[in-house]
Amino acid sequence: MLIEIANFEDAEEILALQKLAYKSEAKLHGDFQIPPLVENIDELRDKFKTHLFLKATADGKIVGSVRVLQKDNTCHVGRLMVHPDFQNRGIATKLLMEIEEMFRCGRFELFTGEKSVKAIHLYEKLGYKRFKAEKPAGNVTLIFLEKTR
Repeated sequence: MLIEIANFEDAEEILALQKLAYKSEAKLHGDFQIPPLVENIDELRDKFKTHLFLKATADGKIVGSVRVLQKDNTCHVGRLMVHPDFQNRGIATKLLMEIEEMFRCGRFELFTGEKSVKAIHLYEKLGYKRFKAEKPAGNVTLIFLEKTR
């Protein structure tokens, strides 16, 4: 497996992975209108102007991805995903650790749905602490976690 910076040409494959990877989250939360499932290709491509994307590849296929946006001293980490057939192999951990290594932010922030027990466990294992919960429109309550250096 190789982790590297994704480029604009990877957008369609990342979006396809995103739609696949987030179906389980939508099912878990009973909401198939979550942002990762309704984001379209133009919106995702537009994110390449402001965000850095990483991809994890195996046999030439993207099997994991994450995006980050740095604002001041905070890195906002989003859409950490791994193909269902490649989960539980440490790919999400490697992607997140690579982001933390690449960016010298004093603070990293991310969020996930409250029922995403495996994701919350992973983030807490890597040193992230819960600091707030929000309930935007829809059925999902979001848990925000942060890690400071």
